[in-house]
Amino acid sequence: MTALAAWIDRVIVDLMRQMRWSFLPPLMIYFAAGAQGLTSVAASFFVKEYLDLSAAFLAGLGFWAGLPWALKMPLGHLVDLIWRWKAWLILLGACLMAFSYAIMIGLVTRPDEMNSVLSTNIWYVIAVLLAPTGFVLQDVVADAMSVEAVPHTDGDGHTLPAPIARSVHTTMQTLGRIALIAGSSAAAALNVALFEGVEFLSQVDKAAIYGDIFTLALILPCLSLGGIFIAFLQGHHGKAQLHRAGLGISEIRKRMEMPREPVSVNHWYFIGGAMFVTLSLGVGLSGLPFSQEIVFAGSMAIVLALMRQLLNVLPAEKARALIGTAIIIFVYRATPLQGAAATWFEIDVLGFDQQFLSVLSLIASVLTLAGMIVLRPMMASRSIAWIVTFLALAEAILSLPNIALYYGLHEWTAAATNGIVDARFIALVDTAAESPLGQVSMIPLLAWIARNAPSNLKATFFAVMASFVNLALSASNLGTRYLNEIFVVTREVTSADGTQLTAADYSQLGNLLISVAVVLLVAPLATIVLVQNSRFRTSD
Repeated sequence: MTALAAWIDRVIVDLMRQMRWSFLPPLMIYFAAGAQGLTSVAASFFVKEYLDLSAAFLAGLGFWAGLPWALKMPLGHLVDLIWRWKAWLILLGACLMAFSYAIMIGLVTRPDEMNSVLSTNIWYVIAVLLAPTGFVLQDVVADAMSVEAVPHTDGDGHTLPAPIARSVHTTMQTLGRIALIAGSSAAAALNVALFEGVEFLSQVDKAAIYGDIFTLALILPCLSLGGIFIAFLQGHHGKAQLHRAGLGISEIRKRMEMPREPVSVNHWYFIGGAMFVTLSLGVGLSGLPFSQEIVFAGSMAIVLALMRQLLNVLPAEKARALIGTAIIIFVYRATPLQGAAATWFEIDVLGFDQQFLSVLSLIASVLTLAGMIVLRPMMASRSIAWIVTFLALAEAILSLPNIALYYGLHEWTAAATNGIVDARFIALVDTAAESPLGQVSMIPLLAWIARNAPSNLKATFFAVMASFVNLALSASNLGTRYLNEIFVVTREVTSADGTQLTAADYSQLGNLLISVAVVLLVAPLATIVLVQNSRFRTSD
């Protein structure tokens, strides 16, 4: 019992012990970002029931939706330059998020009026692209606020010792990831409640629930703005307290404001950002073949050029270690996913309804939250190469139940267990085992930045590495699209009068699932072997 109590104190209690009230504003923004999953189930069913869009098109749309995250680099540098006024970016992001949700509300509740302006498909694409743009604006400011939220002096005004400062910064980054997952957990719990009994409702009543969910999502931009308001109140209260204690203005500023060296404008970040926007719009609107590939290659070239600007300020050894770490994480996150086809199969063939998918999402979120806390000692003591090897092996093994479900494992297990181990039981167990792994790979990288980035370029460093790693998600969407074009899966689409527009065909889904599992295992392990046997070897 003593050993258990010590473990709980070291892993869980100590994390809460290091919590500060100043952490609350960025954590609120992170929570809102995590809670964006509130609309994911409703959006999936809306696409399936109302839009005639292929799995390959949706994967391609995911590619475009992921590209705004590559703009984090110029935005991060902008935040370093306008440090005192960065809250305005939160406001702009909140407006874009609200507009995206308003479009979806209109599509669900007033489809005829919306269609009189633009087609439903076009409105949906606009909404999908606006939301991540708003979230990336808020995320880049939250990253900066997470550095600012860590106190740099003790109660007597003395600078915190380096070990304590390092520990608190690491705690802040861990709590930031926890807030993200807590947001997704809350969203999943709401979905479970809102979709209760949905299988017995008419299509009109289901649409009303979708509309309620998109309306409820308007709380998220308000939550982000609330974080900024609380940060303002905290700053005002702290200054008033120190003023009542008799401290002068200069001493108050010394204690309240994070010490930062002057930041010089590096125009290459903004030139790169302008090139990125020009490339994306020019190629995207031109109708050129392979437009996504062209934009990805151009974006990668721009991101790598801008990364070089930051690597120049690091010692050579640290720069090489950062490159090796980034390459490993990039390849791991760039592995393709199953895409929408697997979800369609779960809905049409396995009979998973809105509420059950929400339950799976809730389980994944809650166990990810718990897993991040439990695995924190491992992340602190193991190298990124070891962690990604563990993740790749674990996720490849845990993809086997999904493959088995396609080939009918649940039919045999249900017959052998009197219906207990059916498709839903297997899906629940698989989700419970797999869910803690998703967010683990990013925390060591964030901790590395917190320890090693120059004090006046924290936001830029966070943005640079996030942009590079998020391009991996664009590569993942490309790979997902390629696999969905090779192994074509279609679901049944009917018109309003019941006429079948597209027939369901899941014959290629098994090959798709197996291909994804093989790439998920081989690509990261091969990359780790190559990197660890090169001059970019990383031991962090």
